[in-house]
Amino acid sequence: MTTPKPRKSFPKKGRSLTLSNWHIPLSDLDYGSEETMAVQRVLQSKWLSMGPEVQAFEQEFAEFLGVKHAIAVANGTAALHLSYLALGLEPGDEIIQPAINFVAAANMAVAIGVKPVFADIIGLNEPTIDPADIERCISPRTKAVVVMHYGGYPCRMAEIQTICQQYGLVLIEDACHAVGARYLDSQAREPHGNMVGTLGDIACFSFFSNKNLATGEGGLVTTNRDNLAERLRLLRSHGMTTLSWERHKGHASSYDVILHGYNYRLDELRAALGRVQLRKLKRNNSRRQQIVLAYQKHLTPLSGWTVPFWDYLGDSAHHLMALVAPDRETRTHVVKALKQAGIQTSFHYPCLADFTAFRHLTSHDLEQSRLFAQSVITLPLFPTMTTDQVEQVCSHIYEFSSLTKLKDDLH
Repeated sequence: MTTPKPRKSFPKKGRSLTLSNWHIPLSDLDYGSEETMAVQRVLQSKWLSMGPEVQAFEQEFAEFLGVKHAIAVANGTAALHLSYLALGLEPGDEIIQPAINFVAAANMAVAIGVKPVFADIIGLNEPTIDPADIERCISPRTKAVVVMHYGGYPCRMAEIQTICQQYGLVLIEDACHAVGARYLDSQAREPHGNMVGTLGDIACFSFFSNKNLATGEGGLVTTNRDNLAERLRLLRSHGMTTLSWERHKGHASSYDVILHGYNYRLDELRAALGRVQLRKLKRNNSRRQQIVLAYQKHLTPLSGWTVPFWDYLGDSAHHLMALVAPDRETRTHVVKALKQAGIQTSFHYPCLADFTAFRHLTSHDLEQSRLFAQSVITLPLFPTMTTDQVEQVCSHIYEFSSLTKLKDDLH
């Protein structure tokens, strides 16, 4: 393998960085004339609240996944909140979830009086929730398990499904990273896999601006259970039995409020954007895969570093390009070097159990989660990224690693 050559640093010393002038940003939107026309169509209709675009987006998303119900909501956090409520989780219940995740799943549990119980990840190479640790976390108060398909890579769902069935637990997919991913079991008995979002009782998606399907804000809940879908639709819009669009069309003249709900509706503009992005998703996920393979080609030979999922055989959405440094100090220096070169990075994620808001929760050892959290770097990954840009990122990592090795040899 040819080691990529280092490039000159960018920007010059002292120049400030914004999202608009990163030499290589962490993520970037694949937006064009189709998105512009979709927004113009909505504006010309003069119907901006939840209406025909939302209904069409829900139908198209459900058909894409092969799931019975898709309920569009304001964002991924709203999707999690409504899912917990629709499933009947109550104060005093416990919900097991990975210690490596965005904070939304834990926050929404606390918001309704449910205790989040953090389970460890499998390891640095597979930072998804450990089925064995799920089982260790189960108590008489456990009612549900949240899995998060980290970086777009499906969890070990066959094992987790078996545990949930054995203990009578509901299974919630946090699929915010994994739109378009398919799960194949360890024997690959399903040649095309089952779509993420159809593998549990309920699944939650986010369409935040850095996601594979991006609308700025926005989210969606999927389920095959009719009773959950009905409750989700009521909770989404104040518990009202009919919506403004239905009354506008003359399908209803009044409504009842049959439970206490929220305003978690998705607007027409974002739904229209979502429909265009959904049509691009397979192509863009395929391009993401090519970029990840290019990264892996360059980075797997690095001694002491770990490239998560480098040997993954399933069908990932390739949402994140994670790289695990040998230690925290190395990560700090590499991130600094990349920033000096104008290359944006991030960390996905700190260990949830170590945040101030969650430290009071009793938690068993989360060794792998903490090792991962202190060393992981998220590298740029987006569908319009070029092979040359991948090589530029890798060249600076190689340059730092070579200098470090030289210093070690001199000592």
